[in-house]
Amino acid sequence: MQVKIDATWNQELAAEWEKPYFAKLTGFVREQYRTSQVFPPGHQIFAAFDATPFPDVKVVILGQDPYHELGQANGLCFSVNDGVALPPSLQNIFKEVHDDTGAPIPKSGDLSRWARQGVLMLNATLTVQAHRAGSHQGQGWEQFTDAVISHLSEHREHLVFILWGSYAIKKGACINRMKHLVLTSPHPSPLSAYRGFFGNHHFSRANAYLVAHGLDPIEW
Repeated sequence: MQVKIDATWNQELAAEWEKPYFAKLTGFVREQYRTSQVFPPGHQIFAAFDATPFPDVKVVILGQDPYHELGQANGLCFSVNDGVALPPSLQNIFKEVHDDTGAPIPKSGDLSRWARQGVLMLNATLTVQAHRAGSHQGQGWEQFTDAVISHLSEHREHLVFILWGSYAIKKGACINRMKHLVLTSPHPSPLSAYRGFFGNHHFSRANAYLVAHGLDPIEW
């Protein structure tokens, strides 16, 4: 399994590649792809980074696990490939975008159009075994993505971090609130969306912050 990552991220995260946890993680992931059905496809493990180079990041949306059913996961959190039915959380995200900004609800759940505008669609765990949610948690991915968040917090300014649900909010504890905007709410899952996700206005609030700091807003 040959996996590459965008050159700017490769440079920014160079120290992580040399750490013992990452060698252990790499061995685990390679073995999983060799012996099991794992999502996303191997070449898309770092798709979020390849779509949004380090200097281009303006917004970070943090998910937890890739989708674990066939054909769904494409390396961007909450995103699915063209032609794939929209998962319930993504339906609720699009509903809030529409209610918040007036943008039409798209038929495609492919969020690469957000990623190309500077939205890093980051899952905390970058791989998962088919039909087994959370199956690759605790293997080192969380340490890696903690480092990603820390590097963004430390080496960039005026980013928007969008954290939905208690897991993402806890993972964002290292973000410097003096330098960045951190938006939190319940998760868009049908189990919690009506407890404060709907009406959070995160999309318009993110754009207002970007514009206030001289950056182009996101076309959600």
